[in-house]
Amino acid sequence: MLTVDDRERVRVLTLDRPERRNALTPELLDDLAAAVADAPTPVVLLRGAGSAFCAGADFGVVDDLDRESARRFARRGQRTMNAIEDADAVVVAGVDGAARGGGVELALACDVRVATPDATFAETGVSLGLFGAWGGTRRLPRAVGETVALDLSLTGRVVDAAEAREVGLVSQVVEDPTSVAEAVAANDAGALPRLKRLVREDGSRAEQERREADAFADLVDARND
Repeated sequence: MLTVDDRERVRVLTLDRPERRNALTPELLDDLAAAVADAPTPVVLLRGAGSAFCAGADFGVVDDLDRESARRFARRGQRTMNAIEDADAVVVAGVDGAARGGGVELALACDVRVATPDATFAETGVSLGLFGAWGGTRRLPRAVGETVALDLSLTGRVVDAAEAREVGLVSQVVEDPTSVAEAVAANDAGALPRLKRLVREDGSRAEQERREADAFADLVDARND
């Protein structure tokens, strides 16, 4: 479930599945893409309900995938992350609590990432024989550099808010992410999307995403053998 709260200059989107740590189903991915794309405000704040930001893909869905459906699920997640990255609105990820796997990818798709002191991050897919296939293999190195990206991806270790700030996974550690969204929204609404697109411009996305989806599908197929 996705909760939408439109304020004066900020649309607040809350992933509202606390009983599943806000894990992402195909339907929730689609709802999230639509809610960001049609935002009437210059800024969107994305957050999670309960004790987690987002646990990533819902494994109740992943466990039922075969090779072809796994590839489709990867592509679906990529479309959502791209919708966030390509939206006119500036999207702020306010990470409070755990971001895991696809939850880290979701934060990476946002334009501004901030964490509360209670936030933690981990790319846990490797321990399950999988990896994030929603654009994370491109966005994570872009955010933190290749060396740190490989460390986080290959160890699956948990990073606290202070280390996330140190390596560039988030830009600030704050008590209330709403304050950051409001600070962005206080600026000129016409300048924000233009500046965002100039910084975000990247011609390598399509090929990397195809390779991600194929590799993810191969791994899901191997788990089912």
